[in-house]
Amino acid sequence: MSFFRHPNALCESDAIGDRTRIWAFAHVLPGAQIGSDCNICDGVFIEGNVVVGDRVTVKCGVQLWDGVRLEDDVFIGPNATFTNDIFPRSRQRPDQYAVTVVEAGASVGANATILPGVRIGRGAMVGAGAVVTRSVPPNAIVIGNPGRIVGYVTEARKQGALKATGDADGKPQKVSSTAIPGVELHRLPAFSDIRGSLAVYDFASDLPFVPRRSFTVFSVPSQETRGEHAHRRCHQFLICVAGSVRVLADDGVRRQDFLLDSPGVGIHLPPMIWGTQYQYSKDAVLLVFASEPYDADEYIRTYDEFVELIKSAVK
Repeated sequence: MSFFRHPNALCESDAIGDRTRIWAFAHVLPGAQIGSDCNICDGVFIEGNVVVGDRVTVKCGVQLWDGVRLEDDVFIGPNATFTNDIFPRSRQRPDQYAVTVVEAGASVGANATILPGVRIGRGAMVGAGAVVTRSVPPNAIVIGNPGRIVGYVTEARKQGALKATGDADGKPQKVSSTAIPGVELHRLPAFSDIRGSLAVYDFASDLPFVPRRSFTVFSVPSQETRGEHAHRRCHQFLICVAGSVRVLADDGVRRQDFLLDSPGVGIHLPPMIWGTQYQYSKDAVLLVFASEPYDADEYIRTYDEFVELIKSAVK
């Protein structure tokens, strides 16, 4: 294999990929595996039980301890800190170190701290200085201490607030398409007067399917996420009847973020759309209509499986 090693770097591993560059004062221990086209910057320390994929950038001052796994195209910012022992004691070692995984295409910002055993999902963004105490969903944006989800990476790299669209006469459209094929926003009949407000959900005319099941989600801590799955056959229709909640729709290629904050607006998530709900307000009540009875086998629970199924369907 052909890779670059700075004269002031110490590389004791034989498993270094082609075109990888290891810069001054970096130290790579025996057994470490580093893929091709990586950039290991000044002052990086890599222990022996570490696996780094292809095209990974590790900026200055980072230590990758035993059990760390960085998949392809990961970016690790300067002085980001990984840990591998949840109860560290001097001169005492666990039988096995926790495995921490940063999935393909994810980024970890400068000075972020990653606790042992978490998994940072593909495409996720961990902000500078964040303290990640638990696993991060794919494409999530996490900031703060403790780390909390504040958004998701979309095509425009910003949250798309739900906005009503109009027809040629400027009147609100009853059904609006979105950037995600098959995902639609529905404006539902609503009436207000001095006595209060009323929203109507006529199954035959207002919903894109006749529901066979419904449920509500409420009392969700604002930092928690819900959903994080797709359905093979089931359609879902989501309405936030109180408070507000953000909904991310993902077809495996494109993602769009929506804000539901009115009982007069709903979103249709057809089968094979990865749906995530997050940033529930304290008073949020999410009403969900489903086209099918509950069937655990009908759910797709992991994003990797979802992406593979999407790819297979395209072939």
